[in-house]
Amino acid sequence: MTRLSVEMLAADTVEPITSAGHAQLGIAVLAAIAVIVLLITQFKLHAFLALTIGSLALGAFAGAPLDKTITSFTTGLGATVAGVGVLIALGAILGRLLADSGGADQIVDTILAKAGGRAMPWAMVLIASVIGLPLFFEVGIVLLIPVVLMVAKRGNYSLMRIGIPALAGLSVMHGLIPPHPGPLVAIDAVKANLGITLALGVLVAIPTVIIAGPLFSKVAARWVDVPAPDRMIPARASEDLDKRPGFGATLATMLLPVVLMLSKALVDIIVDDPTHMVQRVFDIVGSPLIALLTAVIVGMFTLGRAAGFTKDRISTTVEKSLAPIAGILLIVGAGGGFKQTLIDSGVGQMILDISKDWSIPALLLAWLIAVIIRLATGSATVATISAAGLVAPLAADMSTAHTSLLVLAIGAGSLFFSHVNDAGFWLVKEYFGLSVGQTVKTWSVMETIISVVAGGLVLLLSLVI
Repeated sequence: MTRLSVEMLAADTVEPITSAGHAQLGIAVLAAIAVIVLLITQFKLHAFLALTIGSLALGAFAGAPLDKTITSFTTGLGATVAGVGVLIALGAILGRLLADSGGADQIVDTILAKAGGRAMPWAMVLIASVIGLPLFFEVGIVLLIPVVLMVAKRGNYSLMRIGIPALAGLSVMHGLIPPHPGPLVAIDAVKANLGITLALGVLVAIPTVIIAGPLFSKVAARWVDVPAPDRMIPARASEDLDKRPGFGATLATMLLPVVLMLSKALVDIIVDDPTHMVQRVFDIVGSPLIALLTAVIVGMFTLGRAAGFTKDRISTTVEKSLAPIAGILLIVGAGGGFKQTLIDSGVGQMILDISKDWSIPALLLAWLIAVIIRLATGSATVATISAAGLVAPLAADMSTAHTSLLVLAIGAGSLFFSHVNDAGFWLVKEYFGLSVGQTVKTWSVMETIISVVAGGLVLLLSLVI
């Protein structure tokens, strides 16, 4: 593609693809979201296809030419995959190395050996939070389920007393902390600073996970007092290995990208001079791409080689890590396409114009929009992507810190009340052997607590920073 054609393509997406009024645009958005919800919930269509069709429907309902709608969608899809696709892939590789090498088992076993009695729920939330940093939610659940069942059986604990803290740790990391796909896409959409978002996300995550995890688990255990289901505990990765990585090396590898990204944010605040050599160095080493790539390369030695993996075994592990994320990349990319279609159709500007007359704070508005889409679609990622596209114009006049809080408000809203249209709901139900009602009383309520507490903390932080 020539430079001229690239400039022409960019020019096409700068101007709104339709001149429809606010009423027509509002109806178009509701109709497009309804199409996505209907396709996902009733027709069981893959979220990638639903978002693609929903984007085209949005353009049609808004009266936009089909060719411009397609251009907006494909431009948004490409930009999103270019921005976060590599990061998602690197996170998947690091997570697979962690699981296959037995490093995750090493962390779990070390912490459990030092915890017992009343400390066990706190140990579980710590394990889940640490492991949840580089892993996708579903992968984290599969990894932790054997540990949850083993601890509950061995210690004669209520399953909820052990399981809820583990689920809370995973869910909070998934919704609020990069490099998970949802937060990364929201950061890209509103042009937030990743390091500051990460730092504020950790600040919000700690009290949130304590309230929704160990504290709520006491109530959940009374509501649903069930033992660990009598089923075969799946074999763990380390059972087939002659050796596994050490605790310190594993923990250091997992936390390395977080430390690098936080260091960049700290240097940006202290030095505050883009031309200074120190800041320029940390701008590179603390960028998400370099931080995660560094962790992956280090992990090949501290995790793979430490477990006795050959070069071929490490290569196979990396290859296997990429296949499962194809669907995630497509969903995230299509969500970016939907977001760009929203922006180019003028919906974002419409919300900005309308919200000027509202007394509702922008952060609360972002949380509410994410809540509505989450309840409708059942997908935290879809809710995050769509809400970020809708409220992106609100970030234009925000400070750096408040833009990061906008990302966290969206992430908090995207976790609200998981129910029967959420794959995570059924995953928890089946693994823990619960009824639908019991899953609502425990998992769904826990997700709502996370959303409300995190959203409230974001609003409080906005008053003091």
